[in-house]
Amino acid sequence: MNCDVMVEPSLVAGDHVVFVSGDDAAAKAEVSALLGSFGWPAERVIDLGGIDTARGPEQYVPLWLRLYGALGTGAFNIAIVLG
Repeated sequence: MNCDVMVEPSLVAGDHVVFVSGDDAAAKAEVSALLGSFGWPAERVIDLGGIDTARGPEQYVPLWLRLYGALGTGAFNIAIVLG
């Protein structure tokens, strides 16, 4: 997501998510609290695990860039739908 959506998740309708990764539980708790202060509900902050799990969301960047070009805006995000 872009920085605008990160600090104001209401820019994107629906139940989209944000990911956190890291090896320091206290740091992840602080980041999650910061995200909460921006308006992210706790259930939409997904803890992927250790720092090695950050590689997955990083691979999202090339797709995000293509979507930005196709949509003409950075006001979009990813949603996880369970069924």
